[in-house]
Amino acid sequence: QVQLVESGGGLVQAGGSLRLSCAASVRTFSSYAMGWFRRAPGKEREFVAARSGGSRYYADSVKGRFTISRDNAKNTVYLQMNSLKPEDTAVYYCAAGAKITYGLGYDYWGQGTQVTVSS
Repeated sequence: QVQLVESGGGLVQAGGSLRLSCAASVRTFSSYAMGWFRRAPGKEREFVAARSGGSRYYADSVKGRFTISRDNAKNTVYLQMNSLKPEDTAVYYCAAGAKITYGLGYDYWGQGTQVTVSS
């Protein structure tokens, strides 16, 4: 069983930055593909970013503003979010799985962390 715990959410003004962290309790962290998703109020959960090995993938809506990275020594994946917009307001979820997917087919999910961007 893999447990994922997100942190780093909060309230920020438009144009600001936040860095989300997701700590995983698993020995073989480096073997997992890691993803970030978000769910805005009244909307479905959507793909934000993912990373496996040296490959990184981003939703068009966040390209150039968000960066996913991982520290395998710390069993942690990060999401650096810059130039935040009010439409980025959502609960952000970390996910882990055997391979990268843009859908919800990850095996493990965190509880989510709230990000609120004020205009």
